[in-house]
Amino acid sequence: MAPPILPVLFCLVCCLPLVRPFHWQDPSPFDFIKSSAWLHKVKVAITTARSGHSKIPQGNGSYSVGCTDLMFNYGNKSTFMRLYYPTQDPDRFDTIWIPNKEYFFGLSKFLGTPRLIGNVLNFLYGSIKTPANWNSPLKTGEKYPLIVFSHGLGAFRTIYSAIGIDLASHGFIVAAVEHRDGSASATYYFEDQAAAEIKDRSWFYLKTVKQEEAEKVRKEQVQQRAKECSQALTAILDIEHGRPKENVLGSEFDVEQLKGSIDMNRIAVIGHSFGGATVIHALGEDRRFKCGIALDAWMFPVSDDLYSKIPQPLFFINSAKFQSPSAIIKMKKFYQPDKERKMITIRGSVHQNFADFTFVTGKIIGTKLTLKGEIDSGVAIGLTNKASLAFLQKHLGLHKDFDQWDSLVEGDNENLIPGSPSDSVTQSPAPQSSTGSHTQN
Repeated sequence: MAPPILPVLFCLVCCLPLVRPFHWQDPSPFDFIKSSAWLHKVKVAITTARSGHSKIPQGNGSYSVGCTDLMFNYGNKSTFMRLYYPTQDPDRFDTIWIPNKEYFFGLSKFLGTPRLIGNVLNFLYGSIKTPANWNSPLKTGEKYPLIVFSHGLGAFRTIYSAIGIDLASHGFIVAAVEHRDGSASATYYFEDQAAAEIKDRSWFYLKTVKQEEAEKVRKEQVQQRAKECSQALTAILDIEHGRPKENVLGSEFDVEQLKGSIDMNRIAVIGHSFGGATVIHALGEDRRFKCGIALDAWMFPVSDDLYSKIPQPLFFINSAKFQSPSAIIKMKKFYQPDKERKMITIRGSVHQNFADFTFVTGKIIGTKLTLKGEIDSGVAIGLTNKASLAFLQKHLGLHKDFDQWDSLVEGDNENLIPGSPSDSVTQSPAPQSSTGSHTQN
């Protein structure tokens, strides 16, 4: 079995926003290799990895799930997203999880490791697939509610597939945006049509932020991110309205299939970490989003002037250990009179339980690297998705059976805390260790 070097690296970067500066360094390979501490950690990771492995879970809904990438327009202001959607095809699960080696280069450069490590990561993990059908036709004849998804700091569009696929399996179209604000570990665009035709990608990587500039830069970034969510929404609705859109990626997926398939009155925004902050800003800027779900939101970049400016329903789903008391105070300031607000905390969970990396590492190493919490990763993502579906049904006016999980929105479950982590006043019960449908080794 391949050693889980990627989770070892990614635990340091994915969706873990830091106020202190990020340093991009390019040390010499000799300095890197001679580090006995690093070598010891790699040996431990390789040894531990052999104890088990887990996969990204399939969706639990009744629809088969298709997946494609869409890029509209040229230049670094173009809109880029991964689309999950109900498909008419039977399952074949051939979607590449991380499709370009440059994403691995972005992760390795961010961590200050040689470019060689990016090549190793690409060799080991570049062929991992997710349970979705690549470029499969959309299942037409229905109107689907739309969700725009915003990734965390140091992440990118592809690594929340466990959420996107499950929501799509329940009859949603999910547009996972790749942000151009410098918060993705790596992203690319095409300069013009000629570049697109020959696949000449222009890559750029995570932006370095000095500590003294952090507040200003992060608030600028979150505003751009919110605009990019609205931009993605506009692009999809343009297709719905019959306005032609060219996917400059040249995909086999026909974007015209989306025409007549989007329920324009049922649109939501969801995001994790920096994406959770983006959710809040997007709700404040764009009333087309009827509600929002903030997954372990990073509250540092959220502007204070938004507290009374969001009329839409907002749902905070937190992990057990990430949020500081000051962050919870900021969340609770959104509890305004006559505004629908909900908050739950998943017992025994960690910040990375919302991203796919919690599934691609064994139990021991995943726990040591805080990619996994005390709660089973499948249980944690199941609670997240089911609570989200119940919230979406209520506030998008869906006629489904997701109300069977209404109790989760209230925190009524042995693995949930109603409210914030500090709202638990009794001894926490042991988190559930298995769903019965997702196995951890």
